Amino acid sequence: MEELVIRDADVVDGSGADSYRADVVVDGGRIVSIVKEAAAAGCQRPKARRELDAEGLVLSPGFVDMHAHSDLALLRDPDHSAKAAQGVTLEVIGQDGLSYAPVDDRTLGEVRRAIAGWNGSGDDIDFAWRTVGEYLDRLDRGIAVNAAYLIPQGTVRALAVGWEDREAAPQELDRMRQVVAEGMEQGAVGMSSGLTYTPGMYAQDAELTELCRVVASYGGYYCPHHRSYGAGALEAYREMVALTREAGCPLHLAHATMNFDVNEGRAPELLALLDEALAAGADISLDTYPYTPGCTALAALLPSWASEGGPDQVIERLADEETAERIRHDLEVTGSDGCHGVPVEWDTIEISGVGDPALADYVGRTVQESADRRGEAPWVTARGLLLADRLAPTILQHVGHEENVRAIMRHRVHTGGSDGILQGAKPHPRAYGTFPHYLGHYVRELGVLSLQECVAHLTSHPAARLRLPDRGLVRERYVADLVLFDPATVAAGAGFAEPRVLPTGIPYVLVDGRFVIEDGRRTDALAGRAVRRTPA
Repeated sequence: MEELVIRDADVVDGSGADSYRADVVVDGGRIVSIVKEAAAAGCQRPKARRELDAEGLVLSPGFVDMHAHSDLALLRDPDHSAKAAQGVTLEVIGQDGLSYAPVDDRTLGEVRRAIAGWNGSGDDIDFAWRTVGEYLDRLDRGIAVNAAYLIPQGTVRALAVGWEDREAAPQELDRMRQVVAEGMEQGAVGMSSGLTYTPGMYAQDAELTELCRVVASYGGYYCPHHRSYGAGALEAYREMVALTREAGCPLHLAHATMNFDVNEGRAPELLALLDEALAAGADISLDTYPYTPGCTALAALLPSWASEGGPDQVIERLADEETAERIRHDLEVTGSDGCHGVPVEWDTIEISGVGDPALADYVGRTVQESADRRGEAPWVTARGLLLADRLAPTILQHVGHEENVRAIMRHRVHTGGSDGILQGAKPHPRAYGTFPHYLGHYVRELGVLSLQECVAHLTSHPAARLRLPDRGLVRERYVADLVLFDPATVAAGAGFAEPRVLPTGIPYVLVDGRFVIEDGRRTDALAGRAVRRTPA
């Protein structure tokens, strides 16, 4: 007898098609049968050792977070309710060009310091791995939800070139090609870049194109955080489209937003650019989060020249009065490339987390507010905080536009990604709320997407980009990564005032046929594993 039958569910199967009522039978981690309109047809209903009454609930495929920063959280926090409770059954990590494999001892230490604001210091993690394959093997010991990995181009460059702003020598480029090929062979699904973060931003287009050729040869895709989301946003998008077309590599645009005042109302221009490329045969997808503010590290705003050489050199430059004044001028007058070519507005920069608990008073306030309380210029406050906390502070950047968010999420190649940073006392609520916020706010309350469209964007669209032949749909023989939610009540609990509140209306989540959320509570199941690239 099978393990589980989910009785009388309203199935939204991920294809975008109309929903239907059915009994869905799960056994051995897979969907083994779907009996449509079972009760009305009067047929012999399927039986199992356990029956779950899904009356009034929607059954859908598990949600795929196409842009997650859970690289260490999956190892640190077996509970991981921040994602499991949202119905996320697969996260794509290794984002924005910086993560923890492939590394050597030197690079690992540098990367840990560079992205401590994203993932914590890692002092509580046993970094026994060095290669992509070893990291994926570590995930295979058991994690809360599944995870796929992108090779981080910035980490690869740090490994082969270092943190200097210069062109890679031919032998260094050869090594980067080899390292990327090894990572793809070991199971990565593609490559990411952070082209406003060091050292990835120092790569010229020709270098990126060569690495993308390697990725494409293994059936992977390129996921860039491109060179500007502000003053040069459209040019930066156009650059990525041209680069990947030359390389013959599929393109997935990370957190594809149009931010800052210069881009208010300009989402249609981005979508027209993408539609033109798609019509010409380009393979493009994108992800967004359903909120207007962004989230990153405070140090990420600094100009690229100030970040050259790695974290220690950044701190030395900040400590030097003359150099710090040059940094201030770039930030406040010229428009730093780290701040997307737009002069920083300190009243939009809210501190969301710090590494040193003694600095907690800054959290939840903008830099301008803290400066006013201290009676000093905001740059003095920001500089002092960066030095005191050794580059660890994270920020919310309130620079988005609601009309752009809505326009982009409607596009046919759109997928959902939280870009959720789980560190800090007051993280962005997208880390805990992205997927129920789509379903509750943008589907039920605003009608920006239909329920069927939205579920497809969160399930089958990303599964297709990841080339997963048995995930992303409610189909027989597909992996039983499933979510049951109440369409009338599903909602994000997290908000900007209280960002760590779990959602409502998602009582059941299954990963590989095992309940990780049951009756609205996290079980002790560690059913997730590394999801490796499907061979081309």
